[in-house]
Amino acid sequence: MSAAAHVVAPPSAATASTVPLRQRVDVIDVVRGIIMILMALDHTRDYFGDAGASPTNLATTTVALFFTRWITHFCAPTFFLLTGTGAYLSRRRRAVGDLSRFLVTRGLWLMVLELTVARFLWQFNADYRITLLNVLWALGWSMLVLGLLVRLPVRVVGAIGIVMIASHNLLDAVQPTTFGALAPLWSLLHSPGFLVPPPGHVVFVAYPVIPWIGVTAAGYALGALWDIDAGRRRAILLRLGLGCIAAFLVLRGFTVYGDPAPWAPQGRPAMALVSFLNLNKYPPSLLFLLMTLGPVMLVLRALDGRTPALLRPARVIGAVPMFYYLMHILLLHLVAAAACVARFGTLRPAIESPTLDRFPMTQVPGWPAPLPVVYLVWIGVVVALYPLCRWYAGVKQRSRSAWLSYL
Repeated sequence: MSAAAHVVAPPSAATASTVPLRQRVDVIDVVRGIIMILMALDHTRDYFGDAGASPTNLATTTVALFFTRWITHFCAPTFFLLTGTGAYLSRRRRAVGDLSRFLVTRGLWLMVLELTVARFLWQFNADYRITLLNVLWALGWSMLVLGLLVRLPVRVVGAIGIVMIASHNLLDAVQPTTFGALAPLWSLLHSPGFLVPPPGHVVFVAYPVIPWIGVTAAGYALGALWDIDAGRRRAILLRLGLGCIAAFLVLRGFTVYGDPAPWAPQGRPAMALVSFLNLNKYPPSLLFLLMTLGPVMLVLRALDGRTPALLRPARVIGAVPMFYYLMHILLLHLVAAAACVARFGTLRPAIESPTLDRFPMTQVPGWPAPLPVVYLVWIGVVVALYPLCRWYAGVKQRSRSAWLSYL
């Protein structure tokens, strides 16, 4: 039987009954915590780096800037994948109907958070001059759709996810303008664009939902691996990881399919590697997802059943991902606001609505910090948040309040 068949196969009653109903799977929390920590690096660069210097523009980027951005590319795909995996694992304590209702209501709740709390934390204003439909928006839609799909056999959910991931690049040539007045709908589904265009109050779709729904559905099927014995699970994760990496290298190397922009040789070997790895995230191309999810499968295998002492803080953060996400935006923005006052004597750049190309904060001349400072701020924010996450993880563990599962 193929590795893919193992992933989407539903568990037998015998294997499912061997796992305690409320036991968390440590490797899921650990890997999720690692990528949440990396995510904070990208957002630190957003606030404190040079908003005018694109890390992915080969004409102007540096190797250090590109890889500072590239390492954070693993965050969104992993988070969506493990969201699906977590949903599958929650079947151990929820009936399918209850799980479906939870996923639908939590998905709607995440969309509300994106438009209210998260938007305020990013900008510290409520004028709604610019609103980005960002990761929480796409995650909300992914959970809502998964809430409908969980009533289907696990094999079918996994197959739907794989087809969405593999085929959505066939739609790259279709532009929103093709649909006339319905162009915003296409931006919501596949191609980033304006839901409400300028001038006036702007709403921009940064995370079209089709491929992210696919990753979440595939992650749901991946969860079935934790209902088989550890040896078989690790063997399948190894094959999946190596298979994704091999497919990425072949498809990218020969420019066969899977990303809108081909790579090209550069003057320096390091920049040639940058070109090779410079893939489309908005929306995430097939090659982008192969490049990121392949190594993640290998990390899941390597950490399955063991949590090195160095990674125990990541396990804590990974157990409270939504709490960490909101708190790290708040803390980063507070530090940026304090720096504005200390350096320029004004709070205005930290609280006014930025232009779309300068999101999340207007940067006055002299504001951008060099990369070493960005890294220092990132480390400081993560260290400061760890005790708060540990406290909240304890609250969730001790409490039986259902509403805490939404944060």
